[in-house]
Amino acid sequence: MSSVWTTVAPAVLPTADAVGFDGAAFGRTLALTALAVVVVLGITFAVAVRVGKQAVIDVTWGLGFVAIAITAFATSGGHGDALRRWVALVLTAVWGLRLAAHIFSRSRGKGEDPRYEAMLKRADGNPNVYALLHIYLPQGVIMWFVSLPVQIAMFVEGGLGWVLWLGVVVWAVGFFFESVGDLQLTRFRNDPLNKGTVLDTGLWRYTRHPNYFGDAAVWTGLFLVAASAWPGVLTILSPAVMVWNLYGGTGKKLLEKDIGDRRPDYADYVRRTSGFFPWPPKPADPSAKRD
Repeated sequence: MSSVWTTVAPAVLPTADAVGFDGAAFGRTLALTALAVVVVLGITFAVAVRVGKQAVIDVTWGLGFVAIAITAFATSGGHGDALRRWVALVLTAVWGLRLAAHIFSRSRGKGEDPRYEAMLKRADGNPNVYALLHIYLPQGVIMWFVSLPVQIAMFVEGGLGWVLWLGVVVWAVGFFFESVGDLQLTRFRNDPLNKGTVLDTGLWRYTRHPNYFGDAAVWTGLFLVAASAWPGVLTILSPAVMVWNLYGGTGKKLLEKDIGDRRPDYADYVRRTSGFFPWPPKPADPSAKRD
């Protein structure tokens, strides 16, 4: 892969002398981060088979990005700007470790995730092989592609101005929404009195998915950190894929598919609460059924 990149890079990227960007070194890092993804998901798959639960990969989602960031940081020594490299590493690590810890705590002691159960029922042959092809492979590819801003941020030089710090601010807003939203939901679910009801207070008053909005903002912020210097801006499709996945893919759309059947008040919650971006809610419907 690195030899292919070495051949192609001069044709698609400005020279290292022009922008302080070493395309060959970056190509080698791309290969090594892809290998890191394979190793992390390979270990995850072995653990999942041993415990009989493919939902283990949800914990690995955040850890995989941390592994990519560490690999890119280690292999980019002597390249890029020290400040941007540390910013990209720290922001990715803080986000990924918190997310992994949260999902581990949430899923500990529970069985298989219903999403994976439904997927594995469609397997014609060995369910583990099916899981590799339909769960691990897609998540690995998306993980590596979405992380491209973090990887390229380790190599670009210059542009340590307002765009970089705007990225940090956007990341901070996203991290706040995601972490606080998860905390509020955990506390809500842990109270037996809330069973069958809808969380519509705190951040959940302004968006039905503060955690998904926060995740999207985190990766938009990391993109801005990379885009503060050329050719980081070329990774625009990476946050776009993450935002689309959260909004219209396996995030918001899938989660809300049947939630109204389990929670009668959810239809009114949908009517008055923004589906993704935070916004002041509409007045509650006085005719809506209340338990």
